[in-house]
Amino acid sequence: MITETLVSLFNRDLNRIKTEIEQYKDETKIWITDQNISNSAGNLCLHLLGNLNTFIGAEIGKTGYIRNRPLEFSLKNIPRAKLITDIENLIQIVTNSLLKMAEEDFNKEYPILIFEKPCSYEYILIHLTTHLTYHLGQINYHRRLLDK
Repeated sequence: MITETLVSLFNRDLNRIKTEIEQYKDETKIWITDQNISNSAGNLCLHLLGNLNTFIGAEIGKTGYIRNRPLEFSLKNIPRAKLITDIENLIQIVTNSLLKMAEEDFNKEYPILIFEKPCSYEYILIHLTTHLTYHLGQINYHRRLLDK
């Protein structure tokens, strides 16, 4: 049951990220910042791609992905089409990875220490959904404010 819920939430919100990136009228605005907005929508998108490819793709799906977190915030001007392709690929990676899990796996300890104490797969995956929606909101705000 939790598998289907998580797959549904990740798919919904990753598709919303894709839609936000597609809706920029001026593709160059994806990468701009403002005095009060320190991260561009493009860098937030790269951050989410790195985050989910690491904690779901590499750890659960065994994709072999290796994260370079500093690049998530320093790379600029990646074409919109590449971001969209990467989001679409990530949707498949997240879905396939989660579908490999048995219900009892969600209660097991997640092997990477992310917080001060060990957490279950269930806790980490729910955290990742809220992290995704947090940055989705930032991307939406960025687009509405700076894509004029």
